[in-house]
Amino acid sequence: MTVAAPKAPHIPVLLEEVVEALDAKPGDLIVDATFGAGGYTRRLLESGATVHAFDRDPDAIAAGKLWGETCGKDPRLVLHPRRFSELAEGLAEAGIAGVQGVVFDIGVSSMQLDQPGRGFAFSSDGPLDMRMSQDGPSAADFLNEADEGDIADVLYRYGEERQSRRIARAIVAARPLTTTGQFANVVRKALGYRPDIKGPKAQKDPATRSFQAVRIHVNGELDELIEGLAAAEKVLVPGGRIAVVSFHSLEDRIVKQFLREAAGAVPAGSRHLPQMASKAEPVFEKPSAAIRPTAEEEERNPRARSATLRWAVRTAAPARASTGRAAA
Repeated sequence: MTVAAPKAPHIPVLLEEVVEALDAKPGDLIVDATFGAGGYTRRLLESGATVHAFDRDPDAIAAGKLWGETCGKDPRLVLHPRRFSELAEGLAEAGIAGVQGVVFDIGVSSMQLDQPGRGFAFSSDGPLDMRMSQDGPSAADFLNEADEGDIADVLYRYGEERQSRRIARAIVAARPLTTTGQFANVVRKALGYRPDIKGPKAQKDPATRSFQAVRIHVNGELDELIEGLAAAEKVLVPGGRIAVVSFHSLEDRIVKQFLREAAGAVPAGSRHLPQMASKAEPVFEKPSAAIRPTAEEEERNPRARSATLRWAVRTAAPARASTGRAAA
């Protein structure tokens, strides 16, 4: 059956590189852990694979169901309305013990960024929400109720914001915050941002780091990533492949460390000593170096500019215990 492509609101990042890394073949079972608008899923279905697509965002699942109806309810597309940290449980419920591939596209999707009502971006004013699953405490709840010190810690850890305490004081003084525009303006004012300065001395909007930090905190994204990687290790069959696209250093650091340790490397006791090999049998092999988009892709798709792909191949070694959670 020919799969009709849905009307996708974004261009999948590093699509050709991801497809090559997964090497999907007809009959393979592949997990798209971050379905979004279905960019990777479309190509995987075209390769003849069956795709189990996960997404915690109800809007993404609803769009996927409509897509399924327009292409004749292709049985090779199976939607799971749940977090990708739960992919092992979701597959087990579907009667599947192992898959040939898992792909992650970490972070907020273009589909979410482009909807002002979701509160992920400050390019258009909207409610201060940022919840991927559309339930639980929102960004506004956190910023209006958390202690100043907790807000500063989140901005520093997840946004790598060196002026986190100054921004946190400004947030508390400006409460209540209800819109993305209010939040962005508080951050800009606290840091003396000058949008009128153009050219080489122009500043990147400092609200970007704070939005990233609050979004990561509200959605527990780093813990989700760690647990999702461990789940992928559990469900991949020998020879199966994992591919992860990330968009900032915090995510990429977690992915890089996970794959290195899974391939048998352990941290040395000192930075002056060489890397030591682990005695544990590697559960992944052939971990790739960081793969970045071409200049042509960056020109065509600005979202690709910060993207990094890493992939590896599953061995026959038993899956390890869970690697734990990110630091709070």
